[in-house]
Amino acid sequence: MRIGLVTGEFPPDEGGVGDFTLRLAEALAALGHDVHVITGPTRKTEYEARYSLPVHRSVPSWRWGCWREVLRVAREARLDVLNLQYQAAAYGMHPAVHFLPSPLARPPVVVTFHDLRVPYLFPKAGPLRWRVVRMLARRADGVIVTNHEDYLRLEGEIPRDRLAVIPIGSNIPPTPPPNYDRDAERARWGVRPDDLFLGYFGFLNESKGGEELIRALGMLVERGVPAHLLMVGGRVGTSDPTNRAYAAFIDGLIADLGLTERVHWTGYTDPLSVSAGLLATDVCVLPYRDGVSFRRGTLHACLAHGRAIVTTRPAVPLPEVRDGENMLLAPPRDAGALAEAVLRLWRDPGLRARLEEGARALAADFSWDRIARQTAAFLIHWISG
Repeated sequence: MRIGLVTGEFPPDEGGVGDFTLRLAEALAALGHDVHVITGPTRKTEYEARYSLPVHRSVPSWRWGCWREVLRVAREARLDVLNLQYQAAAYGMHPAVHFLPSPLARPPVVVTFHDLRVPYLFPKAGPLRWRVVRMLARRADGVIVTNHEDYLRLEGEIPRDRLAVIPIGSNIPPTPPPNYDRDAERARWGVRPDDLFLGYFGFLNESKGGEELIRALGMLVERGVPAHLLMVGGRVGTSDPTNRAYAAFIDGLIADLGLTERVHWTGYTDPLSVSAGLLATDVCVLPYRDGVSFRRGTLHACLAHGRAIVTTRPAVPLPEVRDGENMLLAPPRDAGALAEAVLRLWRDPGLRARLEEGARALAADFSWDRIARQTAAFLIHWISG
């Protein structure tokens, strides 16, 4: 099968959708498929990548006319199907990508919704924003969602035989640099072996609860816990401009609470260094304001690294999430409850070990081979159909 993965971001752009697309492309190619990535020009002009698959950086922008260039690549590469990786921020919040060409002028298009965030149209667009997202789902030949919450929202919009849930996986394998030494990695950040080293992975975004994280750290320090926090990865990413304002707010909060010496930043770095940082932590704290969800690549990375995870209660029941077995749950937007959950793990090494074991077991359900096989089966259905 000749597959075109269409994405608004791709490495070296900093973003989960781009990282996901790369991992999916490699996994599909490993299954024997001919995979092409169609994306925009890289934002780092000095970057030259060497991938084992063709990457067409040929879409000048994701504004009106973007599909013309996508279809040109599809014709020249004789693609059987296009799989659009959708997240509004990855396309600059512009609506153009939502307007699929006529089915007579294109191969089948399957849309993978990484989330259902709506694009910017114009001031006070209101409900029209959701209608544009719904239109994309309805006009696509098939739709993939990455989590149960989004499935529930779309199942009334499109027929169930056109809708599939296929999760994402970890973009960061648990592979630290050669000769990795955990104590040395902790010492690099000024953290002693007996200190409590918290970890956070992902961009700073209001939906991810950075404010609650910093306030919880402050509460722990006030109670005499020798706690430090490692902020792993890039701060704001490439696609979402709102992240910069939120990052500035978090910087101010850290300074106001006197935590500057206790919060450490890796910055955007390579996967080996990300893995080293995650493995050095004792507890990963992911206080998503909208509840824990398997659409979060940051969650999958922490699971794959076998970390004890403190996160927030899911918005809808998730049978795979077992409080006290593979995660420890706290209410969203509650820094005090978050601090109490972390303190519980600090005082109970046995519980921490049980969460680590549970995280590794849960991560096995989200392997890239499984994700690629499920995706290929769904794409083939629309070619044959």
